[in-house]
Amino acid sequence: MTGPDDAEFCARVSALLDQGYRLHGSPALTFDGERVIAAQALVLPHPPVDSAR
Repeated sequence: MTGPDDAEFCARVSALLDQGYRLHGSPALTFDGERVIAAQALVLPHPPVDSAR
């Protein structure tokens, strides 16, 4: 996910973490000439495989 490095971006990441997503790798930051833009990869782990099947 990407967006301005602000409270809304942090809230979006937090909401996904609450849904079970996990951070993947380090965040990245860049400057677009006006503001700092953040990027963070998130992954949704697969549910555990039922070994009884």
